[in-house]
Amino acid sequence: MQIVETANVGLKRAYSVKIPASDIAERVDGEVRRLAPQVRMPGFRPGKVPANLVKKMHGPALHQDALNTTIREAMDKLVAENKLRPAMQPEVILGDGYEQGKDAELSVNLEVLPQVAAPKLDGLALEKLVVSVSDGEVDEAVARIAGGQKSFTDAKKGKKAENGDQVVCDFVGKRDGAPFDGGKAENQAIELGAGRLIPGFEDQLVGVKAGDERQIKVTFPDDYPAADLKGKLATFDITVHAVKVPGETKIDDDFAKNLGLSDLDQLKTLLRGQLEQELSGLTRTQMKRALLDQLAAGHDFEVPPSMVEAEFAQIWQQLTQEASQEENPEAALKEIEAEKDDYHAIAVRRVRLGLLLSEIGQANGVEVTNQEMSMLVQQAAQQYRPEDRQRFMEYVQQDAMAAAQLRAPLYEDKVVDFLFDKAEVTEREVTREQLQEAIEAEDGPGGEHVHGPDCGHDHGGKVPKKAAAKKPAAKKAGADTAPEAAKPVKAAAKEAAPAKEAAPAKAAPKPAKAAAAPAKKSAAKKG
Repeated sequence: MQIVETANVGLKRAYSVKIPASDIAERVDGEVRRLAPQVRMPGFRPGKVPANLVKKMHGPALHQDALNTTIREAMDKLVAENKLRPAMQPEVILGDGYEQGKDAELSVNLEVLPQVAAPKLDGLALEKLVVSVSDGEVDEAVARIAGGQKSFTDAKKGKKAENGDQVVCDFVGKRDGAPFDGGKAENQAIELGAGRLIPGFEDQLVGVKAGDERQIKVTFPDDYPAADLKGKLATFDITVHAVKVPGETKIDDDFAKNLGLSDLDQLKTLLRGQLEQELSGLTRTQMKRALLDQLAAGHDFEVPPSMVEAEFAQIWQQLTQEASQEENPEAALKEIEAEKDDYHAIAVRRVRLGLLLSEIGQANGVEVTNQEMSMLVQQAAQQYRPEDRQRFMEYVQQDAMAAAQLRAPLYEDKVVDFLFDKAEVTEREVTREQLQEAIEAEDGPGGEHVHGPDCGHDHGGKVPKKAAAKKPAAKKAGADTAPEAAKPVKAAAKEAAPAKEAAPAKAAPKPAKAAAAPAKKSAAKKG
């Protein structure tokens, strides 16, 4: 095998690699010898099929597998002998003229990670903004729960339904005079003004009273789950059985017991704990923002362009998707286009911070343990259908990038916690509003996730729409900032990871059942 460096400029490297045809042929012959005893062919006893017939039957597939394996081994050797730290997966191109029986000539292009000096951690100083939970906030939280536990009582005879009232009715949906599947319900309780049904349905029930019969017309939304109803006009024959008015929920021990708790004090204690946890998360975001600001201000080094472009592509995809959902998509797209350079600067910053945190983590022995990784994999597997969970876990074990994607947020959190312990921290008590303002301050970027080598994550953190270069948002931590030993290049297409179960569509306001129930389980959103 011949490996020749053809380019070495900055962080970019290029190599030509020649793999002798004899190496590939030898591997094919080895596979033939391994498979021959297992091959069955009419006219031959089990295990006695001649090697030349086995090769004739399975030659193309065996050759492709041998070629892929040999290329992967060649990439391992190239990386090891040249002591490379690839920033991302190298580009491997097989020469156009290659055919079986010839030497395989490869062109390899890659970018390497920069050499980052271990940062000095002396002098880190952080201000921790602390918010206390007041009794009033707890009472407000209790009131919100009570507001969601609405009860309705029968209205006075003859009362016409208003927004906020509940109408109990039967309905039959029809298209072109014929009922359609899922368009029928009996004794359906509908809260007027709640916006749970397709647009126009609830509005046309305002003014009905018990005993009324009415036909209403509605148009199904273009994004309605049932394909045969999208954008279609339909009628609904309504028979009203009762009109009910909302009753007041009394907040007392009985109210708490209906929620499965012992008394109201226990409910308040639980809610106080949740509020404290929420505020603690905001405080951490504020501290992390300040920490990354200090690190970014003190370090400036070249970063791999491919990593920057990958990060920028994720940012830009998110921004354009959000802009397309604005009231005036064209104006929103024009606005972000004018700030494109600022968003690119965010990508550079994130990659640089990822590399910097990586160096800190490595230099100080920060790592994600096997036990922690196992828990991450098991948690992630719950997003898949039960029959796919084992396959997902096996996929993560075999694919380094998939594993890095899971490990990323936890690794970053552990590095940040290490730096918090090293810093001199002073506390200051503030209001919730002041804490939120500190997080959103334009002169304080840094709460964003960062992009480290081999991170493999989806870069889904929110990006601000204003003052982009100064204020990356602080929504989602997540980058595997620990550079690892170079991974073998995937020369052939790998088996795709098991697909996640379809995410449930947003509860469409509809009187009819969706065409198909969503398969994916709902999951708590990570803050």
